[in-house]
Formats: sequence, C-alpha cells, structure tokens
Amino acid sequence: MDYQIVDVFTDRAFAGNPLAVVFGAHELATEQLLAIAREFNLSETVFILPPTDPDAATYRARIFTPKVELPFAGHPSVGAAVVQAGGPGRVIQECGAGLLPIEVTADGRATLTGGVPSIGPELDPAPLLAVAGLTAADFVGPAPRMAGCGIEFPYLAVRPDAVARAVLDHGAAVREGIDDVLIVGWDAATSRAHVRMFGPGVGVVEDPATGSAALGLGVWLVANGLLPGEGVSPYTVLQGTEIQRPSTLECTVAAEGGVAVRATVTGQVVPVAEGRITIP
Repeated sequence: MDYQIVDVFTDRAFAGNPLAVVFGAHELATEQLLAIAREFNLSETVFILPPTDPDAATYRARIFTPKVELPFAGHPSVGAAVVQAGGPGRVIQECGAGLLPIEVTADGRATLTGGVPSIGPELDPAPLLAVAGLTAADFVGPAPRMAGCGIEFPYLAVRPDAVARAVLDHGAAVREGIDDVLIVGWDAATSRAHVRMFGPGVGVVEDPATGSAALGLGVWLVANGLLPGEGVSPYTVLQGTEIQRPSTLECTVAAEGGVAVRATVTGQVVPVAEGRITIP
C-alpha cells in the first residue's frame, strides 16, 4: 500500500509532529491496521478510507497510536485533510467523533473545527503532578479538569518554568491509572500556552504536537475564566521544543454565556517522504 509521511503544525520539515498517511487499507482488519501503526511507531498513523456516506463526508479516517485506535486526533486530521484535498478547499472528515469540517488553503495549511466541547469536574492535582515528575510547589491552578472537543485530556496548570522540567514517571502513571496528562504553562498577557503532553497509556511517551488537546485547552481556558466567556478568542499553543520537534498550533475558541461552544486549530503540513508498505 502507498503511504506518505508529513510533518504537521510546522512550516519546515523535521519539526512539528510526524504523521503516516496510509492509503488503500479498506479491506484490512483492525489488527492489521494496528500492526502498521506499530511499524511506523509514530504518535499516530491515519488510514484514509472511503466514507460511509459519500454525500455526507469526503473520506473516513481511522487513527491509531502504536497501542490503540482513537476516535479522533488533531494532527492526523489536519495532516490527512491537506494530503487528501491536494489543494485549497473544504473537506468533511468522518471519524469516531463524527463529521468534522476542515478548511485547506493553497499554502498547505488546514483549519480543523473540533467536535462538541465538553468539560468535567475538578480533579486532584497530586496524581497528575506525580505522573509529570513535578511537585505541589509547581502547581499554580486553576484546578485540573478533563476537557475536549471529541477526545478529552486532563489539563494541569503549572509554573512556566516547570513545563520544561517535567519528566514522565511511568511508575506513577501505572500506579495512578492515568493514561495521559496535558501540562500547561499559560501566559495571559500573550494568550500563549507552553504545553507538553505525556501519553503513556496510549503508547506515546511525549507528543510533539497535540491538535485535539489544543482544542480542549480552549474549552478549559474559558471554563476557568482565563479567556472571555463571550465571543471568539484566539490563542497559541507552543509544543515539542523539549524533544527537538518545535510545533505551533494557532487556535480559536468561541464562547457563549461563559461556556465554550466551538474551537478550531490551524496548522501547516509539510511533506517529507513517501513509499510503499507491505500488508501485514
């Protein structure tokens, strides 16, 4: 089968988040798709398949980490849209989170509108701090909460200097039963977030750029009063520097009555390789 490798959320090759985009896998079983994802061993691999309803969607995407299938993820959605569109226009991606519209521009950028925003109750920061290898002195609040736009993450706000010092503690993740944690250093003056995402439970030690988490971050920011509760607010997510894969995710969140109702994430996609892979 043919495949392409692209780097997502970057304007240059060998930065951002690498993604394998695989074609022609519509007759393969889930176990075969997972075997291919393990072979690439990237944070995610996306398979471009025919849509269930051609009148409703442009294509169907199945997204895998090396360990599990995901209903939705940001950088595979952005990368797949640019590859599949082949030029400027609008595509509708069918995935486990539903039908998601994605706008593609001529310069290889795509804007993804996330699914329905969700926000959970406050969480105890102590287990999340343990997984991130940080202490109570690094925590600044507000309280951690699960949030998302199709897939949820726990958001842990820490001191700006603590983001770079975070180190995944696998033992704590197993002990606390935590699959992933999104560490946030928020700069209110610039509406920028320096983030890191550890995902031991899904087979990702550290993700260079997490589009789905960038969407959920907007929901969390609005819920905690860090972005306005009315209108559309832009914010920027910087990620991947600590693992030599610097990434930039340009986002917006729309809110009504203090509640996020929609979020978008925009990023550029750069092709780096193409080839063929044997069917398992």
